[in-house]
Amino acid sequence: MRALSRRKAEKGEEDDLEQAGQNFGGSRPTSSAGPPAVDGAEEDTPRRVFVNTPLAPELLDEDGSPVQQFSRNKIRTAKYTPLIFIPKNLWLQFHNIANVYFLFVTILAIFPIFGASNPEIGCIPLIFILLVTAIKDAIEDYRRTNLDNELNNTPVHLLVDWENPNVTDENISYWRQFKKATSRGLRALSKYYKVQKLKRKGVDPHEVLGLERSQTRASVYTVASESIQMTPVSSPGPDKSRFSFAPTLKEADAHEAPRSPSTSNFLQIPGQSAGGQRNNISSRDNGNVMDPHKQCPEKARFKSDYWKNVRVGDFVRIYNDEEIPADIIIMSTSDVDGACYVETKNLDGETNLKVRNALRATRRIRHAKDCESATFVLESEAPHANLYSYSGVIKWTQKDPTDPEKPGTEMAEPVSINNLLLRGCMLRNTDWCIGIVAFTGDETKIMMNAGITPSKRSRITRELNWNVIVNFMILLGMCLISGIVQGVIWSKGNESLNFFEFGSIGGSPPVDGIVTFWTAVILFQNLVPISLYISIEIIKLAQAFFIYSDVDMYYDKLDYPCTPKSWNISDDLGQIEYIFSDKTGTLTQNVMEFKKCSVNGIPYGEAYTEAQAGMEKRQGKDVELIGEQRRAEIAQDRESMIKGLRELSDNPYLHDDKVTFVSSDFVSDLRGNSGQEQAEANAHFMLVLALCHTVLPDRISNDPPTIELKAQSPDEAALVATARDCGYSLVERSQNGVVVNVQGEEKHFEVLSTLEFNSSRKRMSAIIRMPDTGKIMLFCKGADSIIYSRLRRGEQVELRQETAQHLEVFAREGLRTLCIAEKELSEQEYKTWSMQHDLAAAAVHDREQKLDEVSDAIEQDLWLLGGTAIEDRLQDGVPDTIALLAEAGIKLWVLTGDKVETAINIGFSCNLLDNNMDLIVFKVEEDNLEAAEAMLDENLMKHFNMTGSAEELEAAKKDHSPPAQTHALVIDGDALKLVLDENLKTKFLLLCKQCKAVLCCRVSPSQKAAVCQMVKKGLDVMTLSIGDGANDVAMIQEADVGVGIAGEEGRQAVMCSDYAIGQFRYLGRLVLVHGRWSYRRLGEMTANFFYKNIVWTFALFWYQLYNSFDGSYLFEYTYILLYNLAFTSLPVILMGILDQDVDDKVSLAVPQLYRRGILRLEWTQTKFWIYMLDGIYHSVMCFFMTYLIFYLGGFASGSGHELAGREQMGVYVACSAVVVVNTYVLINQYRWDWLFVLIVAISTLLIWPWTAIYSQFPSVGLFFGAAGQVYGALSFWATALLTVIVCLLPRMSAKVVQKLFFPRDVDIIREQVRQGKFDYLYGKGPKPIEMKITSLSSDLPDSSPAEMYERDDELRPIYPPSVAPTATTRGKRGSGNGSDGTDGSGYPGTGAFTPKRFSLERNRPSMDRARPSFDRLRSSMERTRASFEASSDFTSAALLARMESTHSGPSTKRQSFGGIGEAR
Repeated sequence: MRALSRRKAEKGEEDDLEQAGQNFGGSRPTSSAGPPAVDGAEEDTPRRVFVNTPLAPELLDEDGSPVQQFSRNKIRTAKYTPLIFIPKNLWLQFHNIANVYFLFVTILAIFPIFGASNPEIGCIPLIFILLVTAIKDAIEDYRRTNLDNELNNTPVHLLVDWENPNVTDENISYWRQFKKATSRGLRALSKYYKVQKLKRKGVDPHEVLGLERSQTRASVYTVASESIQMTPVSSPGPDKSRFSFAPTLKEADAHEAPRSPSTSNFLQIPGQSAGGQRNNISSRDNGNVMDPHKQCPEKARFKSDYWKNVRVGDFVRIYNDEEIPADIIIMSTSDVDGACYVETKNLDGETNLKVRNALRATRRIRHAKDCESATFVLESEAPHANLYSYSGVIKWTQKDPTDPEKPGTEMAEPVSINNLLLRGCMLRNTDWCIGIVAFTGDETKIMMNAGITPSKRSRITRELNWNVIVNFMILLGMCLISGIVQGVIWSKGNESLNFFEFGSIGGSPPVDGIVTFWTAVILFQNLVPISLYISIEIIKLAQAFFIYSDVDMYYDKLDYPCTPKSWNISDDLGQIEYIFSDKTGTLTQNVMEFKKCSVNGIPYGEAYTEAQAGMEKRQGKDVELIGEQRRAEIAQDRESMIKGLRELSDNPYLHDDKVTFVSSDFVSDLRGNSGQEQAEANAHFMLVLALCHTVLPDRISNDPPTIELKAQSPDEAALVATARDCGYSLVERSQNGVVVNVQGEEKHFEVLSTLEFNSSRKRMSAIIRMPDTGKIMLFCKGADSIIYSRLRRGEQVELRQETAQHLEVFAREGLRTLCIAEKELSEQEYKTWSMQHDLAAAAVHDREQKLDEVSDAIEQDLWLLGGTAIEDRLQDGVPDTIALLAEAGIKLWVLTGDKVETAINIGFSCNLLDNNMDLIVFKVEEDNLEAAEAMLDENLMKHFNMTGSAEELEAAKKDHSPPAQTHALVIDGDALKLVLDENLKTKFLLLCKQCKAVLCCRVSPSQKAAVCQMVKKGLDVMTLSIGDGANDVAMIQEADVGVGIAGEEGRQAVMCSDYAIGQFRYLGRLVLVHGRWSYRRLGEMTANFFYKNIVWTFALFWYQLYNSFDGSYLFEYTYILLYNLAFTSLPVILMGILDQDVDDKVSLAVPQLYRRGILRLEWTQTKFWIYMLDGIYHSVMCFFMTYLIFYLGGFASGSGHELAGREQMGVYVACSAVVVVNTYVLINQYRWDWLFVLIVAISTLLIWPWTAIYSQFPSVGLFFGAAGQVYGALSFWATALLTVIVCLLPRMSAKVVQKLFFPRDVDIIREQVRQGKFDYLYGKGPKPIEMKITSLSSDLPDSSPAEMYERDDELRPIYPPSVAPTATTRGKRGSGNGSDGTDGSGYPGTGAFTPKRFSLERNRPSMDRARPSFDRLRSSMERTRASFEASSDFTSAALLARMESTHSGPSTKRQSFGGIGEAR
């Protein structure tokens, strides 16, 4: 493992040490025995935690309290407390402008001057909305509160009866005490209510409540049990031996005897001797933070407490299967090596265990009394959200255990992420661990990562703002007209109102106009569709529920349904035009299988990959027949290989069903059939695979012996598993090494250092001391371009060429390739480097960068051993899903960090590319914008006759048709960096717009997001991003809709996504079914909602024409209130929830129906105004049909009552309007099922019983008895019937004409469904013969691909290989997945070491093999390569074979992408 302790430098390196001391905060040794100096460190280190050390004076305020303030560990995700719920909830609800508008209108209605007849009833809609929302918020917050309480009251063992100087006892304010008392009182009342209820039922309340308390919570955190038993650890004796440096147990091998304190004037580093001489590499003394001479009260003990009481600087003891309560630095564990295992599933979704290590100087802290005597200071960086990075250092004064008067030595040890347990993780396979709390509460990493998903609003919601403003302007105009006309009429005098009114309300015409204006606001309030927003929220919630409940998107392997994370953008799923997809883990399974390798220039492995099948399919071969033959041959070779492995050694860890690497030739050569040299090369190759990794072996069974490999990436697990199958089994990993079973003999290999993989290095290395020879070997694996750039210059020329060719062929088969190399180190060479590495590891600032620089220095002058090839198979249904999305008119772009060849072949395998496409490979030979612009101009003019002008871009924005299947673009990260420049972005976007498929290879996460943003904003289209890893998060958040796949790389993408699915194939159903339904439903519902409000409001407005706009109510006031609440609300809401033009099976069978969403035809401004005009027409008919009856005078009903009143006329108009509106909605509904028809009928008829009941109360005034009077008149029923016919006849006629003479696609499909042409989808008949549809131009060859290529070999498509790093490469090349190192560039540095080369020089021709499948494959591939490739140095093999180390000399030339070298 990586050595993190610091050791003393030799005399010549003291300057470096002094500089390193500044990284520790500038402390220097003191002659006294006091604590480490703290002067000058405050500015460099944001956080300092003192353990059993008094705070420095500058860290205390005038009252003696600590200046530093730390977050409480109590977490509150709830918004409310019982005391503040009502005022805070009302305050938040009235942030909604709709509620403010409602409140304003309600307040206006209270004043009698504005003429509202029943202002108390006018409060009902607002109270109803506020009450329903408050109940919903209360339920949600109650659940959050319960989870918070359960989490905060989780038990944990804290050290008590000792002083933590970093914090003081809290001074709880009176307000907080009052809130706590209120909460406790409400909880007591709730408990009392439950007890009494249970007693009435005859149930023992103690049993039920006890069961509830014992249940675990269903949240992201999980508590193993309520009562935690203490691990039986005997108390330490009174002697001082526990403070000495005498080794115990395994420490005897790892620590020296006590040493004398140093008198150096520089910071003492653990692992140094007092005289400044380096200790033996395998024997390091790391110091001890416990003060052997400190007098302790020995009262401290670990006691069970709650998470909420954990504070910074506290000692905590965690037991197996317990959750970590805060971010904790590990002091010691039950393992003598200080290792513990954690599960980070709550953080990143990964279920594999990760190892964390205790600090070396604190591993002897095992009891509470040890915690009392530990004296040190933790200097830490400020809290941040990066889960994979942490830098800190502990500093202490090392005392001489034999002489208490002797001055101490200042020592320090760095703290990294490997020493940190993060809140939310679970401790596994470890009895216990003790740690010191570094971060609590909101400052922990998991809490700082909470809620990072940006808020998104759907496109329809954004566009609605404009339509609501239009309605508000219409309302304003109507109110102004009413006020002006009323004021003018009063000013004229001698009008009818002068005789019939009791006088002017305002006293003057201007005031009368103002009063009438506000009266009209109340009267026409329904014109502004405030309830539309509430209806939309209800609809989207129901749509999210349907998506979650769809069993056809349920992934049973992970027990994972499609989970909406942002349920308010479901309609955006129906308008997606561009999809940006990751490859690894998204299109592929991310389940790696080792298939092939190249060792000493000899290729091994038999496999028939999907990419290879796709390549043969493009050549016109029968892939089904060939695939069956190849699989039979592979099965036969597999049996032969396993038999040979069994004869070679009795490997107990070999399980036949798990073997993925099939090569009987490899086993034969391993046994020496091709010579001793090749046998040694094969054996050494597999041994390196078994040693160079960070895998943790977990023995899960002894009979038969079974070891599960816990790896941080599936690539590493595949490599180690193959080594295991071949007889090199990883058995055990300790703190200092690994145990490998080598052909039946277990050997211990000491791991001196591990240089871990990261996204910038694209490689990982392990420095191993070989047990037999004692030699120190560096083994390195990484991307081919990375390893080749670090090989020893001028050596292994033939081996490089052979291996490069093998890797290229492997990549063309769709396999992920790695190179393996090694280097022998001398003792002095390693010691020198180790000192530099320890100094870098001890840095508090820029630690990762310094470690990368030091690691790069040692990883030079390597000797090539060979290469590996791993298959990442496509997920089930990926080709069909991509083809389905393409038929729907959706363009799919692949943004990946993989090599170009791998991405292209996967593209052919998954139907993204086809044989008739012309691949435009965008490669820039010079790293400048001018060259990139010239190439853009060339490709635009050559292929599409375009210049890249702004006018062409504007035309492209309006063109949503799918591009012709004639071109596809392939570009790598280096070229992409250039074309994303603001000056070139337009031309690049136009070029991509004309291509059917775009593949961006070797791209970084930021480049993925930049491409998505370019398309979204440049073309004004709706975009969707889908990925499964942390490197896809930026792209997912940038797109309009982000979809995360719950895959093998963890759940980072899922946590930040809008929708989470289990497999890529579910994307088709999510978009084409639920997305299309949601968009169509919401678009139609919104238009109908505007329509119904226009009908009602304008009917009131027409009445004002005949009463001088005085604001009189045509309708009874309750009609106005209940119109949107009861009479017409449910039909439009159900339309938005349940309407369905065709079912899901037909939607997937005819994906072309989705194109209306791409064109955004379901909700347009034209449609808005058509429905508005429809509403105005219907309002005219509803009012004036009744007006024609009443305008000549009153008439009597059958009972003799006169029907001349305003109230009776309002019943006529209101009933007709409700019937017209609901019937109109029914006509626009595609699906008429019993539920919808029933709801429409109930809503329509509801106005009749309401009128009948409400009019029976004398308190209603003139409306009393209106129902009996109106219902008894034949004219009422005749008018209602005629009004409905006159209103709806034009709409019905227009629909008939449209469906007969101008049918839409969905109309034709619905007719075909009725005819039974889709019965085959339901198993009722055979599938009809499909006609082949193609979008290819007529001038393309009409023959099969095989015939075309037989005529002219030059017509074959070129499948370009990967791009090696060029001399002009700058910065990072992107983000890879795991340790495969799929991209990256060489790092220029210095350093030359003398290696001892492993003998791998001879290259055996592969044609003499018994079954030369590799050569057969290579010869078939040669026909797919144009002849100019070799001359233009276009292939990976050509590039890698001539690539020299970029660190071997100043005149090194590196090969650029286009074959042009540049001197460095």
